[in-house]
Amino acid sequence: MKSFINEHFLLQTESAKRLYHEYAEEMPIIDYHCHLSPQEISEDRQFENLTQIWLNGDHYKWRALRAAGVEEQYITGNANDWEKFIKWAKTTPLTLRNPLFHWTMLELNRPFGIRNMFLNESTAEEIWNRCNDMLAQKSFSARGIMRQMNVRVVCTTDDPVDPLEYHKKIAADNQNGSFDIRVLPTFRPDRILPINWDFSTEVHRQGYRDYLEKLGKSADVCIHDFSSLRDAILKRHQYFHENGCRLSDHGFELFRWTQQEPESFHEKTIQKLLRGESVSDREALELSSLLLMEIGRINAEKGWVMQLHIGAMRNNSSRLFRQLGPDAGSDSMVDGAFAKSLSRFFDCLDQQKKLPRTIVYNLNPSANYLLASLIANFNDGSIPGKMQFGSGWWFLDQKKGMEDQIETLSNMGLLSLFVGMLTDSRSFLSYTRHEYFRRILCNILGSEMENGLLPNDFEWIGNMVRDISFRNAQRYFRF
Repeated sequence: MKSFINEHFLLQTESAKRLYHEYAEEMPIIDYHCHLSPQEISEDRQFENLTQIWLNGDHYKWRALRAAGVEEQYITGNANDWEKFIKWAKTTPLTLRNPLFHWTMLELNRPFGIRNMFLNESTAEEIWNRCNDMLAQKSFSARGIMRQMNVRVVCTTDDPVDPLEYHKKIAADNQNGSFDIRVLPTFRPDRILPINWDFSTEVHRQGYRDYLEKLGKSADVCIHDFSSLRDAILKRHQYFHENGCRLSDHGFELFRWTQQEPESFHEKTIQKLLRGESVSDREALELSSLLLMEIGRINAEKGWVMQLHIGAMRNNSSRLFRQLGPDAGSDSMVDGAFAKSLSRFFDCLDQQKKLPRTIVYNLNPSANYLLASLIANFNDGSIPGKMQFGSGWWFLDQKKGMEDQIETLSNMGLLSLFVGMLTDSRSFLSYTRHEYFRRILCNILGSEMENGLLPNDFEWIGNMVRDISFRNAQRYFRF
């Protein structure tokens, strides 16, 4: 059988093949947004089998399994690892034309070298045994796979209260020369913003109080008013900075922001929250807007990048949320207006000369052009590509989504300054997302070279490919 995932996968012209193989393929990876476990990297976890490294925690695959009629015990339940894997093997043939089909084949190809067979019920045992034998080797540990995939920098996603103990251990290994890949934290302060809590429920009221107590303890600050809350945030931000962090990350269903009232207004809100009382949506929004401004300003002062992820409607299934909690595969896109709020937020920081380098990711493709045109208003000549229209994210990190993102950015901004792809993944096998993106990028550019839409100059276009694959991120993030 002819290999499906071969060296020319997705490369439909000779120019595309040359761009990929000569300019993109060997470029290192900067994975500046992911959800890998720092503990697993620090401890160099050796996975026992393919289910543990590939299926556990992968809500993309969970959604497909449920759609195929697989019972939950074989997805997140108490079935054993082989039983879960065989269910995925039976489901994989049903994923034709779903991104999971390409991802599955790419992830079996690298690092396992499986190119000449498809995963299905009849090949499952052979693939299971071959991959498990390799996973027992040191070169297939967490760190080993990262080395195989030519990773240079990884940025995890971390709550401000995190002690960063595993990042410190990894940094010590960097210093003593036993590990040459940098693993840096990212400051994710979503739980600090009251707008992300439902204060009509006792659980959320108590949960927010408990979180502020944890935040205060982590910063060695007794949070009793707005000033002390701000001090705690500043101290944790500095702590993350000292441990290599250079990005913040913020998730929003719809971006909401408003001009703030005088500080006395927020003081009343803080006191209510500390007493475990309910606050209105307006009060929560006002306080959240002020806190977000504070974080934006200190990002700018410390030279950090701010990432905004907009458009995820989370935990739609109450049944799954009660059973499994968040990140269980019941999230989707949301619609609604956010452009004016986002523009005013950027403008307010911009007027104060405190707008940091910013990447904005959109989950609903209907807002692609809106968002790409909006962020371009706030480039200021201080750095090439200061305001970035982020890569295809979550439901959009597939072929069509990546192509649409590239087309939108090309029409509304400067593709040549784009900082490239990320994994946004919890799996050590997801680095092939970078390969997938690079192949798609080279196919677009190569096709246009052959159609006379771009110059037939491989050194020029090839260097653009190298920049987007690696060098732009290297310059932009200043790690």
